[in-house]
Amino acid sequence: MREAVGPILLLALACGRAPHFEPAPDAAAVEWISYGGDLGGTRYSSLADITPDNVEHLEIAWVHHSGDFSYGKGKGKGKDKDKGKGEVASTSAHQATPLLRDGVLYYCSPFNRVFALDAETGEQRWQFDPGIPLDVRYANQLVCRGVSLWEDADAGVAGACAKRIFTATNDGRLIALDRDTGEPCRGFGDGGEVDLVPGVGRLKWPGEYQVTSPPAVLGDRVMVGSAVSDNARIDAPAGVVRAYDARSGALLWAWDPVPPGFQKRDFDDQPEADYALGTANVWGVMSVDPARDLVFVPTGNTAPDYYGGVRDGVDHYASSVVALRGASGEVAWHYQTVHHDVWDYDVPAQPTLAPLETAAGTVDAVFQATKMGHVFVLDRDTGVPLFPVEERPVPQGGAVPGERLSPTQPFPVKPAPLGARSLTPDDAWGITPWDRAWCREQIEKLRYEGIFTPPSLQGTIAFPGNAGGTNWGGLALDPERQLLVVNTSDIPYVITLYPGEEFEDRRAASPGVEHAPQAGTPFGLRRERLATVELELPCSPPPWGHLTAIDLATGDVAWQVSPGGVSDVAGFWVPWEPGVPSIGGPVVTAGGLVFFGGTLDRYLRAFDLETGEELWRGDLPAPGMATPMTYRARRGGPQYVVIAAGGHGRAGTTLSDALVAFRLP
Repeated sequence: MREAVGPILLLALACGRAPHFEPAPDAAAVEWISYGGDLGGTRYSSLADITPDNVEHLEIAWVHHSGDFSYGKGKGKGKDKDKGKGEVASTSAHQATPLLRDGVLYYCSPFNRVFALDAETGEQRWQFDPGIPLDVRYANQLVCRGVSLWEDADAGVAGACAKRIFTATNDGRLIALDRDTGEPCRGFGDGGEVDLVPGVGRLKWPGEYQVTSPPAVLGDRVMVGSAVSDNARIDAPAGVVRAYDARSGALLWAWDPVPPGFQKRDFDDQPEADYALGTANVWGVMSVDPARDLVFVPTGNTAPDYYGGVRDGVDHYASSVVALRGASGEVAWHYQTVHHDVWDYDVPAQPTLAPLETAAGTVDAVFQATKMGHVFVLDRDTGVPLFPVEERPVPQGGAVPGERLSPTQPFPVKPAPLGARSLTPDDAWGITPWDRAWCREQIEKLRYEGIFTPPSLQGTIAFPGNAGGTNWGGLALDPERQLLVVNTSDIPYVITLYPGEEFEDRRAASPGVEHAPQAGTPFGLRRERLATVELELPCSPPPWGHLTAIDLATGDVAWQVSPGGVSDVAGFWVPWEPGVPSIGGPVVTAGGLVFFGGTLDRYLRAFDLETGEELWRGDLPAPGMATPMTYRARRGGPQYVVIAAGGHGRAGTTLSDALVAFRLP
């Protein structure tokens, strides 16, 4: 902790009174208007009331409970077995980052209920329930990462729905709400909503197609992608991105992520499908640049993830950053971070738009974090790398029959890849000698030649695995200090392909292990963590998660820390904090702080932006596996820091329905 304190604070402590902090009376309100803080997703705030010198005094200001969380039917832990909507089929993950506008906080629950709260008291003003079905098995859990704002720019427009909240749901609807009342905007679509499912193809089950990220808003256009079940079939629902009129809900354009000159495949002729099936979908958060009329979309993988022998080039835009023209949906440029991706290395994180200071002057850039622990820095107008990237040969041996691997993959030279780069039998880790011996044996018998070792019948180590590297939490960037902060995980997985006709037998023989049919290909899939038998800790040595700051003047690492412990998932107190995988992202402030939840334990942490030193941790009711945000709601008001503390159903943590706000006393 910092020892330097001001004389007023010293006097307060000497008199036995808690310190009291007052913001400047003319300090302007500072809002959080988009998922990433601004339209470019920098996750940066100009607020500086909370500093390294006073952050240790943060305390809880209020907590809001939505009532919405689920362990999945009958899967609750211990005394919580029947809590959290125990009859709901899917698990939940509370991943929302709220928005702040005109003194009101807006956020969504995992069940897609939307709440408006007084930003200083947490008092609920209204709530809207879209009534999604809760008896459905959703492919990507019950998740809602945020909502979006829109205001009618037409002069003289006032009244109901001139200011709107847009939200998209787990059951595939785009909904417009009046910002003041929470009532549906009846002139939008059909009674306030647009059904996104028609046109994407025949669903195998209702939860196969969802929307988990907030829509993007550019001018009077609202754009939405989708999250589609992985590895089920080659004719998965279409990955189309669509733009709708913000007033009427009319479809304006649709970007079908297929290569130029694409010829429909046989299975694309479903009468239910207006777009190509099995294409790369955009499940992550998009960014927009109004000055350029561009929307930046991070694309996922082409179906299925781990076999590409039947794609026929349809993965042209997969695992890429794609710049679309907002007026038409036409591609301005695209940059592929993985060629012919057969590792589930989606581009998961929001593209971050910020200036890069170079010797030749300031360049508008796109910063893209990826699941491989790579960070690409691209020119915003052209997509050309601003830091060097090398095409390097990658392993070709061991691939299954019919696969068509890319001989090279792009590797950024600067910033250097983050996280672990190798895993050998000598690296095998475990708490006991028996664990270490078991892990060593597994590593010896599996294929591993680096991050692009192809999936195999023998079994291939994926390190990092499909969870990252960096996942949807993305990065935060201080444009003044030219510091980029990103969280990464290092968790090894084992990918095994086998003859597709063995799928049912293999699944029955190993209950509790993930199997997927990859229907339409010759191979089924088994995917599991490479972990110790008893405590299920990774077979790779800790730390298993990092928070890293990169100096953009050089592309070098400025500092790196490894926060987090395993007590919550272990079910008992473990004093050791090895540095754990993270789900969520960081936020940076002009006050010189990084706020970060994301870890498997129940803390929101603050780090010194200059050094990485941990300065404070605040207790949470469940892990804060979301991205926090910060704001001043009114002129002269205090700075708040807010995080969704709901845990993660599939990560095995404690779950909750809490939104927690901190402030100085």
